[in-house]
Amino acid sequence: MKDHQARLIQLSYENKILTFGDYTLKSGRKSPYFFNSGFFCGGAVLAAVADSYAQTIIDAPDLEFDIIFGPAYKGIPLAAVTIVKLAEKDPAKFGKMEYAYNRKEKKDHGEGGTTVGGSLKGKRVLILDDVMTAGTAIRESMAIINAEGGILAGVALILDRQERMVDYEHSMIAQVRRDYNVPIHSIITLDDIVQFAKGNLPEEDIKKIEDYRSKYKAKPLAE
Repeated sequence: MKDHQARLIQLSYENKILTFGDYTLKSGRKSPYFFNSGFFCGGAVLAAVADSYAQTIIDAPDLEFDIIFGPAYKGIPLAAVTIVKLAEKDPAKFGKMEYAYNRKEKKDHGEGGTTVGGSLKGKRVLILDDVMTAGTAIRESMAIINAEGGILAGVALILDRQERMVDYEHSMIAQVRRDYNVPIHSIITLDDIVQFAKGNLPEEDIKKIEDYRSKYKAKPLAE
């Protein structure tokens, strides 16, 4: 695990973004951990997630894009802090790059429209999101990007849960990657969380997470 990944997990744990216990997910599964990116609201942890997003994007050899898109609502601050960090790390490449986000309701006065920020028209768009579960946010974002004349270039996530879908053996990330033929990169994975747990949690909690991983581990998507 890289330093920025370890720091993000540690700060997420300290700020109650990453918690361990007994949780019921939207899918109905009982999970021994939960990741709530809505709590990325403190300065230090926001700086850490921005740094991790930026480093993950820079390290990805297959990500070429012209603008960042943050789906409302959680994606908005994530996109904003990430574009700032990218500009700091590589001002020549990212200094003038813009970001955009969508409105939940179309505005019919002022500048109008469904998006705010930079124009998506004719641009390669990188979507930033936290965790991909049902793929709803990505598909909604795709509809907006298409309507605005943009081209999906890839997706960057905070967490890959590495678990299979309810009705299939492969993950939602694998499904979206195949459906849209774009690269998808995650800052951290469930494997990274397990590694963190082994140094910070009681044996009983570690076993619960490892059992969960074994039970729901995604298989590769058949070609």
